[in-house]
Amino acid sequence: DCYIGIFEGKTLHQLNICLMHPLDVVKTRFQIQRGKADPNNYKGLGDCFRTIFRTEGVYGFYKGILPPILAETPKRAVKFFTFEQYKKLLSFTLLSPGMALSVAGLGSGLTEALVVNPFEVVKVSLQANRDSFKVQPSTFAQARTIINTDGFGLRGLNKGLTSTLGRHGVFNMIYFGFYFNVKDAIPASQDPRLEFMRKFAIGLVSGTVSSCVNIPFDVAKSRIQGPQPVPGEIKYRSCFQTMALVYREEGYLALYKGLIPKIMRLGPGGAVMLLVYEYVSDWLQKNW
Repeated sequence: DCYIGIFEGKTLHQLNICLMHPLDVVKTRFQIQRGKADPNNYKGLGDCFRTIFRTEGVYGFYKGILPPILAETPKRAVKFFTFEQYKKLLSFTLLSPGMALSVAGLGSGLTEALVVNPFEVVKVSLQANRDSFKVQPSTFAQARTIINTDGFGLRGLNKGLTSTLGRHGVFNMIYFGFYFNVKDAIPASQDPRLEFMRKFAIGLVSGTVSSCVNIPFDVAKSRIQGPQPVPGEIKYRSCFQTMALVYREEGYLALYKGLIPKIMRLGPGGAVMLLVYEYVSDWLQKNW
């Protein structure tokens, strides 16, 4: 029964990836385009969906889907396991319970980033490729190319690590801190349906707020891990250097590129993830 509960949670997360991946592809495409001067510039969300469908087919929306599916199980395991461990450690400090939840979220996000970054490098490079899905290299061929060309280090399979650390650290800090603090502040309902809706609504807001705050790190990550403007010449090198460059050349709104598809994916997705975590945790505590 224990494994059934964990398996159901894992299956639900993987289904969520499959349903939401087109939004992730669109988000990445917006983040790597460099303003109106970019010849491949999308005019809006609808134009992006139409262009991908017309030029790359329906499979274009699923480019780079294998890395997040492969990373899903270790990513979620690390995220929630380390959150619980950091929470226990922080209970011995002078931090208030609310602050401890946020700091535990920050710690879990930083740890999670170390696990997922190589998968993200491969995923973004595949999503940025505008070739037909049929002629695009496979996930494993793309990973081999990155390793053979640039190695495993910060210019190869782990490039953009600081941006990924910032993205996941900030997201989880707000995500967990907001959710558990607000959930404790709003009285629970005795009606199971209303209680489910209460938790879902708080999780939805939590995922949305976290996405709005951490997106500059996400943009920097996509620029570093995606194709550089001039082949063979590295323009986007580090997290804050990339943020400053994007701000200077394209304005502050460019640091929020891809925000709408990101919210559409991580708002409801974040709510589902926390609900699964809560209900599986409660079930395990009652039965084990």
